[in-house]
Amino acid sequence: MRKIGFGGGCHWCTEAVFMALKGVVEVDQGFIAPEGDIDNLSEAVIVHYNSNLIELKDLVAIHLDTHQSSQNHSMRHKYRSAVYYFKMQDEDFLKSIITELQKEFSTLIITSILTFGQFKSSKEKFINYYFNDTEKPFCKTHISPKIQLLKEKYAKHVSTKVP
Repeated sequence: MRKIGFGGGCHWCTEAVFMALKGVVEVDQGFIAPEGDIDNLSEAVIVHYNSNLIELKDLVAIHLDTHQSSQNHSMRHKYRSAVYYFKMQDEDFLKSIITELQKEFSTLIITSILTFGQFKSSKEKFINYYFNDTEKPFCKTHISPKIQLLKEKYAKHVSTKVP
């Protein structure tokens, strides 16, 4: 079992995206701060995955495609676009993945690759936000389109349990 952190958009959205994937065993929703700046928390998730079922490169590609990974907007303090690694040997590999995936984007990817520093879990009432009620207006407006993108572009990775 491996783990990686992702931040970039609303953690309800990010949680749902990764929970929808085969090979993802658990998603911890909350806030992550990078090492060296542990008071600088932003919305993010920790994804626990089986690397025999889904590769890190696929998880990173999905992350880049399901949030504004090339746009530096006014809410970046709350929604830091980042990949948080837990093992130092992952840093260079993640940089090479981002470099390779950059070819698929017409604008520069701004997603940072950061060492994981601290995690603070979301309140229990927000955990599994999307799959507890996919008909909520927020879910239909913001999360369902991301799930649809997964079904279209990453179909082989989407769990059959996803509505």
